[in-house]
Amino acid sequence: MMENFLKYFKLPLPQLLLLSVVFTQSKSLLAQDSVQQRDSAAFRQIYTQSLTDGRAYDWLKHLTQGIGHRLSGSPSAEKAVFWTRSVLDTLGFDSVWLQPVIVPHWVRGTAEKVAILPGKTVKSMNLHALALGGSVGTPPGGIQGQVVRVSSWEALDLLGEKGLKGKIAYFNRAMDQSKINTFEAYGGAVDQRVRGASKAARYGAIAVIVRSVGTTLDTFPHTGVLHYDTAFTAIPAIAISTRDAEMLNELLNRPEPVRVSINLHCESLPDAPSHNVIASLRGTEQPNDVILVGGHLDSWDVGQGAHDDGAGVVQSMEVLRLLHKMGYRPRHTIRCVLFMNEENGGRGGAKYAEESAKKGEFPLASIESDAGGFSPRSFGFDAEQSVFDAFFDQIKLAAPLFKPYGIVLEKGGGGADIGPLKGQKGLLGGLEPDSQRYFDLHHTGNDVFEQVNKRELQLGAAAMAALVYWMDQHLPCSKK
Repeated sequence: MMENFLKYFKLPLPQLLLLSVVFTQSKSLLAQDSVQQRDSAAFRQIYTQSLTDGRAYDWLKHLTQGIGHRLSGSPSAEKAVFWTRSVLDTLGFDSVWLQPVIVPHWVRGTAEKVAILPGKTVKSMNLHALALGGSVGTPPGGIQGQVVRVSSWEALDLLGEKGLKGKIAYFNRAMDQSKINTFEAYGGAVDQRVRGASKAARYGAIAVIVRSVGTTLDTFPHTGVLHYDTAFTAIPAIAISTRDAEMLNELLNRPEPVRVSINLHCESLPDAPSHNVIASLRGTEQPNDVILVGGHLDSWDVGQGAHDDGAGVVQSMEVLRLLHKMGYRPRHTIRCVLFMNEENGGRGGAKYAEESAKKGEFPLASIESDAGGFSPRSFGFDAEQSVFDAFFDQIKLAAPLFKPYGIVLEKGGGGADIGPLKGQKGLLGGLEPDSQRYFDLHHTGNDVFEQVNKRELQLGAAAMAALVYWMDQHLPCSKK
């Protein structure tokens, strides 16, 4: 047969072999072009559908305005659980269910009353303040004390018991405005909110005031979780608005001591039952390999939790709807998880990881949206060190497809709720929208539906759906 083939082409064997290699390579390139064209067309379909027939914005309106804020353990949080399940039940997915989880139940109680007390040169003034999440309340009638400014942990230690006993520690470190990445700036200031109370209590402070961790000067205080060290007394902790913080700084520059009264009614109740909300499109080839998209259903008890994290919730729901609407049948199982209790405990994420491991599932890839509903800019990726390079080398192949949509793929990402899955050696990723305004709204009464732009929200959902589609087509199965 080879002799007849040689006669037909009248070519020497070396040249014929070279021609065969070229022909094979050409077929491979044509196949790659065909796959690229298919993927490009799928991306275009996903984006068009999201921008012209999206549901996320309407869902967000009901979640925020119809239900409102959704702190773990609250009646509104459970209302959100059953409403999102009912919506997912109507969309034709393969399965929708609730995953029980026990969550903390902290209540704010009657609104805080925080005021500067009058002095010889200081006028009485109410402060815009919020108790930090998990704070203890004050005794009936509140507490009063002299305010001592603390600019760093080193300064706290220098003050010691002599400078802080019986007084109110005021942590005034602001976010670094020179940082382009506002999440980096947030990380440089939030530690005083999280750990300041116990560090000050160690030296006998009776309460803590924290400058709100935000990027703009306004009168909206930012709440957020604090963690008490059980080795020290739990003392009341509040955040004041950035504008009030600037005013307090000016007063503390004067020679007269500044005294503040604090009256809080918050308390921690017994843990309460709640749920993660889960929906799946079952994989046709490897159903135990899961590609997850998710956001957290709970929010703080001020505002409406629109950007944090109503946006991530409805975007994750929309990912499954968009893929199902286009008739897509995934190779791996694609799953939407609406986690409960990210804000003050992380128990929803921990419970999901625990149950996933018990079932023998492999979390092939998990994508979280918990950075607001602003214009999507990138996806950041992470994984256990031994598997990350192989994952990222594969993911980088999708970069040309995302370029027309203004999305880049980079190292460093993930999310709090999917973090417990890292040890199972799947890929973790996070949607990273434009972050410049996020910390104007984060954990404030101003995080409301009107702050979300419909087109930006739907672009984020489309980007997530496109990434999930690509990962399902190109990431290898676990071979479990």
